[in-house]
Amino acid sequence: MSNIKKKFFLLTAMILVVFMISWQSDNYKSNLLVLKDPDGRFRKISSQNDWNKRREQILDSIELVMGKLPGISGKVPAGIKVIEEKTIDGIRRIKISFAVEKNDRVPAWLFIPSGLKAPVPGILCLHQTISIGKEEPAGLGGSPNLHYALELAKRGYVTLSPDYPNFGEYTFDPYSNGYVSASMKGIWNHMAAVDLLQTLPEVDPKRIGCIGHSLGGHNSLFLALFDTRIKAVVTSCGFTSFFKYYNGDLTGWSHKGYMPRITSIYEKNPAKMPFDFTEILGAIAPRAIFINAPVRDSNFDLSGVQDCVNAAMPVYELFKADNRLVMINPDAPHDFPPEARNKAYLFLDRELNFNIK
Repeated sequence: MSNIKKKFFLLTAMILVVFMISWQSDNYKSNLLVLKDPDGRFRKISSQNDWNKRREQILDSIELVMGKLPGISGKVPAGIKVIEEKTIDGIRRIKISFAVEKNDRVPAWLFIPSGLKAPVPGILCLHQTISIGKEEPAGLGGSPNLHYALELAKRGYVTLSPDYPNFGEYTFDPYSNGYVSASMKGIWNHMAAVDLLQTLPEVDPKRIGCIGHSLGGHNSLFLALFDTRIKAVVTSCGFTSFFKYYNGDLTGWSHKGYMPRITSIYEKNPAKMPFDFTEILGAIAPRAIFINAPVRDSNFDLSGVQDCVNAAMPVYELFKADNRLVMINPDAPHDFPPEARNKAYLFLDRELNFNIK
């Protein structure tokens, strides 16, 4: 065989190896009931114990992009400071700030229905990408379709709406404070918000949920992924598979408000990403997820959302919890219309065992 032919066959073999590695990695992210053992071999997952090993792999892969979740030693008491309080239509509307780590406090709105006779579920309500931040879910501006903190409080829940870093009244540079992503800083802050909810006498600490739209929609999933105290999560217009996000262009995920390593390490390439939303949904199982994925959402392609749900459903079936992964597809744009919100609220009522007043 000539040297030219040898080089041709060698180059072809190398291309095939790279292709197979890429294909295997992408297939692994969508075929969740497969476990890669330490020796590199793949085997079928047939038990919840095996799935727990896969879940740990998913968390490790996500931390490659977001950075490590800070350790428990970084926790501080909430040290709630009340800024103002009013009672409006039977709801105590309390503007507060609370500590999330040393020298860092987050502004938030806390809503507590008056006259509660027993502890009720607490819901963390996360805002979309909007300059007023927490004001929108609190019903103090923005779209009426996104006033879910106020609506849930009227329903009888205790709700808490914090600002995400550099929105509303909250200024914080995650990168000069040791974080490699704003996403992980958000997770840490939201876990501290759950700590706060669990300390309130009006809240049943075992019945905590989370809801959010767009930015808040994926931050709700990120929180539930790392914090198993979240028993039910509602994500509205919050995700699609990376491969179907603007035809695989991950620029929107890689700026300083999210995860810069998506550019600096993974070249904004879905095939190089260590994780996808297929795995995030699966890793929350068997806890409850409600997905609002409108047909005309221009940000998050519906077929990509369906891909993620289809990939995660076998995990829910493994736990005999397939009724706890629910998706609706209203004929709407990137929005959370009234009928969709009502279905989401009924879902929270069911999953958090709450009879509204």
